[in-house]
Amino acid sequence: MTKLVLWDIDHTLMATGGLGRELWAQAFEEVTGVEMREQASVTGSTERVILRETARLHDLPYSDELFESFARALGAVHVRRAAELRERGHALPGAAAVLARLAEQGVRQTVVTGNVRRAAEVKLAVFGLDDYLRLDEGAYGEDGEERPELLRAAMARSSTRREDAVFLGDTPADVAGGLEAGVQIVAVATGRTSAEELRDAGADAVLEGLTDTEKALAAIV
Repeated sequence: MTKLVLWDIDHTLMATGGLGRELWAQAFEEVTGVEMREQASVTGSTERVILRETARLHDLPYSDELFESFARALGAVHVRRAAELRERGHALPGAAAVLARLAEQGVRQTVVTGNVRRAAEVKLAVFGLDDYLRLDEGAYGEDGEERPELLRAAMARSSTRREDAVFLGDTPADVAGGLEAGVQIVAVATGRTSAEELRDAGADAVLEGLTDTEKALAAIV
């Protein structure tokens, strides 16, 4: 049985109903004093990269200090607007059931996400998904820029070998990151990428969604 399941969050376990960009823009303006006119591509990327590229689009200098301030602001915005997130967003169909069944089987689970940690915690708690996850063993936007770096960080924190880990994500970037990190990859076509595209990217298994609990469990473990 797989010893560690690593979950992406956005469009794999949950969706924000469009609120995510609003929260991001609010934090950006709070730390830069500049209204966000446009945001760099977010699909499969990390907050650190998105912030650096969005700052560039606004002719603003980027620094580690800016990212640290932004991470705090983004986490705080999620805390303040958690009720709104609950109203507008939702856990993806079947996500809670798969998490629960894996937990019942004694499978360790955590997250590997480009979100900053506090924002990730709020998102998961709002939809009741955090109880199944060992969040201290996960990796977040503060831990690096690319998926392979984050996957390695999570495996190091959990003392897990790459052959004992499986990563679930919804983008070609997730698949590429898993391939580079040497972990098993189960892609879920619940985001903007089709199942065929995820197969072509090199995923070991592809699910149309998480509603078929037994099928999902079979692919994961």
